[in-house]
Amino acid sequence: MKHLMAAARLDIAESLRARWFLIYTVVFGLVIVLLLVSGLTESRVMGFTGLSRLLIIYIQICMAILPIFVLITTVRSVAGDREAGVFEYLLSLPIPLAAWYWGKLLGRFVIVFLPVFVAMTGAILWAMVAGHTVPWAEFALNTAFLISLAWCFLGIGMLISSLAKSSDVAQGASFILWLVLLVFLDLVLLGIMVREQIPYNLVVSIALTNPLQVFRTASMAIFDPQLVLLGPTAHFILDIFGHTGFLLYGLLYPAIMGCLTAYAGFLIFRRGDLP
Repeated sequence: MKHLMAAARLDIAESLRARWFLIYTVVFGLVIVLLLVSGLTESRVMGFTGLSRLLIIYIQICMAILPIFVLITTVRSVAGDREAGVFEYLLSLPIPLAAWYWGKLLGRFVIVFLPVFVAMTGAILWAMVAGHTVPWAEFALNTAFLISLAWCFLGIGMLISSLAKSSDVAQGASFILWLVLLVFLDLVLLGIMVREQIPYNLVVSIALTNPLQVFRTASMAIFDPQLVLLGPTAHFILDIFGHTGFLLYGLLYPAIMGCLTAYAGFLIFRRGDLP
C-alpha cells in the first residue's frame, strides 16, 4: 500500500505540472460558467427547470469530453514511459510492478475526475447562494455515474497503453475507439435497423454494450424515469431492467468493464518486455 500511494502521488504531481491538465480544468470550468451565464437555471423546458436542467446538459457534455480526454492522456502512461526508457530506471527501484501500475491508475483517476466534480460542485454552491432548490439525489447519482464512466475509460486507456508499442500508436488507437463508440449511438444503430430489418431488441441489446450509450441512457433515466425521450425503445429497456435495475446497470457495467480492462492491461504489462 505504501508503494502504491507513492506511485499515485508521483503521477498526480506529474499531471499537475502537465499542460493538458490546465486545459482540461479550464474546459470544464468554462462549461459550467457558460451554462450558468446562459440562464438555464431560470428557464423551463419539457418540465425541467433550475439546477436539474443545468445538470442534464452538463452530464451530456461530459459524455462527449471526458472519455476522449481520459483516453488520450492515459494511453501515454505505459507506452510513453516505454519510449522514454523509464522502465529501466523503474526496475532498479524497490517498487513492485503492481504498485506502480495500480498507483498510476489511481493517481490518474484522481486527476481526471477532480476537475469534473469541482465544476459540478461549484454549480451546486452557486445554486444554493442564488436560492435555487438543489436536487441532492440527482447530484449524487450523476457523481456516481461520472465516477463509473471515468474508471471505465481509464481501464480501457491502460489496456491500450500496455498493448501499444509507442505513444503515437496508443493515441491513434484511443481516438479511433472513441470515434467508434461515439458513432455507434442512436443514429447509426437506427440506420442499421431500418436498412437490414434487424429486430429492434437485438439492436438495443448491442447498443447497451456501448459504455457511452449506457451512461447516456442511465443519466437520462435519473431525470426521466419513464425514458419518454427514447420513445418505443424505453419499453424494451424498462421491461427487462426496470427503472432502478437500469440505474444499477448503468452504474456497474462501465465500472466492471474498467476493472476488467485495467486488469487485462496489467497482465500484459507484467508479462511484457519491460525494458
